[in-house]
Amino acid sequence: MTHFDLAIVGSGSGNSLVTPDFDGKSVAIIEKGLFGGTCLNVGCIPTKMYVYAAEVADTVRDASRYGVDAHVDGIRWPAIRDRIFGRIDPISQGGEDYRVNGANTTAYLGEGRFTGPKTLTVTVDGREEEVSADQIVLASGTHAVVPEEITASGVPFHTSDTVMRMEQLPSSMVILGGGFIAAEFAHVFSALGVAVKIVARGKQLLTKEDADISAAFTEQAEQKWDVHLGSPLERAEAVDGGVELTLGNGTRVRGEVLLVATGRAPNSPSLDLDVAGVDTYPDGRIVVDPHGRTSAQGIWSLGDASSPYQLKHVANHEARIVAHNLAHPHDLHSFDHRFVPQAVFTHPQISSVGLTEEQARATGRDITVKVQKYGDVAFGWAMEDTTSLVKLIADKKTKLLIGAHFLGPDASSLIQTSIQAMSFGLTVPQMARGQYWIHPALAEVVENALLGLEFDD
Repeated sequence: MTHFDLAIVGSGSGNSLVTPDFDGKSVAIIEKGLFGGTCLNVGCIPTKMYVYAAEVADTVRDASRYGVDAHVDGIRWPAIRDRIFGRIDPISQGGEDYRVNGANTTAYLGEGRFTGPKTLTVTVDGREEEVSADQIVLASGTHAVVPEEITASGVPFHTSDTVMRMEQLPSSMVILGGGFIAAEFAHVFSALGVAVKIVARGKQLLTKEDADISAAFTEQAEQKWDVHLGSPLERAEAVDGGVELTLGNGTRVRGEVLLVATGRAPNSPSLDLDVAGVDTYPDGRIVVDPHGRTSAQGIWSLGDASSPYQLKHVANHEARIVAHNLAHPHDLHSFDHRFVPQAVFTHPQISSVGLTEEQARATGRDITVKVQKYGDVAFGWAMEDTTSLVKLIADKKTKLLIGAHFLGPDASSLIQTSIQAMSFGLTVPQMARGQYWIHPALAEVVENALLGLEFDD
């Protein structure tokens, strides 16, 4: 058995825990999948590179609206795919090589599981190696969830882990799911010329968003894609030319390729956490305290393995906190999950932070709400935008912003001023009139929304 000062399970945000505080100490990094984790290899980075290509194609197709004659001559899927992974794969391999050959790191490229309180067995190329450590961090991430109806049927399917590396672009695609993964890939593949069909059990898409945002997005999605809502999946079967899904209402939806986008779940079940005394929630997430400590002494967790937010910026934040706490056990820092923003890079783009209107009203607060259309400000008017909006929610008593929701171009960037105001306690009047807003920039839509919030004095 090889003993280490620190063992890290997962090479995503967990990889950043090897700070200068561990110079001269021994560190083991255990990774069963692609080095670099979900975000780099099958998540945030490659998907947004595909989104960018999709945005270019959509912009060209829409150019004539503004008097510019342009058209898309064709989509070279292999060129798009290879440009993306030709840049990503060397980063992943470089990270792996750096840890394999690191001065104080040992990389175990295999699956780890606990055999005792602070001991793990790692299976590497069929052989088992024993590892123990003074401290262990579980940053093991998630895996794609596939409904039993799909796995039992034996039909071929893709998940977000595999669909971006397809050999060729299909003519049609059925996407099972109504969340952000489904919404982003629907945008990507439809913009690249694929006939997209969405099957979701909910009555709207993106149901975790504010109700107005979800409703507006669903309405626009139904104009672009073949959307089937509110009916559960009953059966899946392979047919000539692809896969056919039969829904509870009897509808049959057929496509050349099936993409299962029904969410991701923690990898914790494969770790044998009970042997180490590590508690989990019913959904598989590892239970941690505000400092990242699990129920087992000396074992920590961060990111998608334990966090309710499957977001890279949250995992990075938690990694910074845990990195500090590992080296400074008498000066523990805490996670800050007060104002966690998120964005969906679909079309239109969506972003949010804080409470939805429904959540805000459920707290019993006296709130004020303003919905502002992009088209009501100069740049939105120049764009001839008729569908994009900003929705702000504030507490009437404190005059603090408690929720912000954006749907439209640049939503993921426009929301940043709201995140900053909420994080630093800036009131709505201070935010609206305590600074210049560049005219005629699109950010004026935020200014106008702030000014539209009504207070008693």
